[in-house]
Amino acid sequence: MGKKKSFSVDRELSVDRSSWRDVLSESLGYMMAVQLAFGEIAVRDRDWDVDFSRGVIAFGEDEYPIQFIGSQSDVSNTWLWAWENINGFDSSLLELAEKTKQRGNEWGLEPLTKAQSELDDLLSGHTIASVACAISEEKLCYYRCPYSGGAAFVAVRGVDETVFSGADIAAFAEITMKCISEFDLDHRIFAESFLLRNRTSYEWDANVLIAHFDRDLYIEFENKKGVLRVASIKTK
Repeated sequence: MGKKKSFSVDRELSVDRSSWRDVLSESLGYMMAVQLAFGEIAVRDRDWDVDFSRGVIAFGEDEYPIQFIGSQSDVSNTWLWAWENINGFDSSLLELAEKTKQRGNEWGLEPLTKAQSELDDLLSGHTIASVACAISEEKLCYYRCPYSGGAAFVAVRGVDETVFSGADIAAFAEITMKCISEFDLDHRIFAESFLLRNRTSYEWDANVLIAHFDRDLYIEFENKKGVLRVASIKTK
């Protein structure tokens, strides 16, 4: 058996940031965990109301500041970035979208820099909002605000810190299996990035990634035509 390779939570992965698939793989696990906690802790199945003139969204009696990310049209099946500002919103609502565009220019990542994009299995309102929040260097959630013919996506600030406390072993395994079954992701980038953002140390033992939760989680990979794929996730 080869020597185990251990990684701290401060490790940086090698990711091709000009690849939407890689950047989504890096962002999605963490944001899925955040969104689930956001729903349970802040939204709680309450009525919502968004006020773009005031820059807030309300869930029941609780209000939170927002940033407008962009909108998805169900008619044309396209995404339109908020920085196009066809609604004439105050520029303070567009800061996140502008910063995301700037990051996209630095990386050469077209989905973050092209004003309007056709949507597909990997590019949707949810995946774009997930990436925008994940790369923001802020603690952000997002909310889909549906309207006739589409939906606006807003980033939400100021939610309870527990929303970002991370996934436990059961949630990590469930989110991982859900994401890799629904999206064509890079499984290695997904798993390692999720663990790093989750502040969970791990090590590699040959083709098995061992994540150190309250008990160890073993993620076995298999090589299929030169591509690493998750074969199984289990505890021992």
